[in-house]
Amino acid sequence: MEKQIINYETMLKVARAISHSKDPEEVALMTVESIKTALNVKGCSLFLFNRKTDELELATSFGLSDEYLNKGPVSALRSIAQSLEEGPVAIYDVMDDPRIQYPKEAQKEGIASILSVPIVFGGNLMGAIRVYTSEPWEFSLDDVNFVQALAQIAGGAIAMARYVKGLKSSIEVLKTMKEVQAHRTTRRTPYEGVPKSVSLSQPVEEE
Repeated sequence: MEKQIINYETMLKVARAISHSKDPEEVALMTVESIKTALNVKGCSLFLFNRKTDELELATSFGLSDEYLNKGPVSALRSIAQSLEEGPVAIYDVMDDPRIQYPKEAQKEGIASILSVPIVFGGNLMGAIRVYTSEPWEFSLDDVNFVQALAQIAGGAIAMARYVKGLKSSIEVLKTMKEVQAHRTTRRTPYEGVPKSVSLSQPVEEE
């Protein structure tokens, strides 16, 4: 892995592309592709946190094999859990660190070092971004800050994209309901509005 210079121009280009997308899947993919390319690393993955299962579910990845991605469930309690609670964590040697949940699978994939950065939005943990290198690497402060910045941007963009998609869906439902109501007759039937406790065999007084 060659040392890359992360500058503001790179950051702005990535932020602009992410902020213009309204699809959470596209935001996630652009984020991992941008990080992999900018840092010139082996791969990058974005996970979203499932509070019901305490697992990190893979949203998207770039540069890693399907075999490695399908190695098994990633536990938020076992797999570099410290990074979800305290902030970025860099693993220099995946084969000599107890915080790695699947060290043998990582070695087989050709992964030497991992950087894990939490995705936090509105004070809530959303997931994590993980950067993988093919040789032992001491991540610099610039590397960490760059990934943290994109994690923050991606977290906000994903949250907003989810909201927009949900809002659009709600609007479509409301529009459909209004269309149906518009076609209904405003004339009330004899039994409309009669409480269920009232027997329908009883005569109903007309207005």
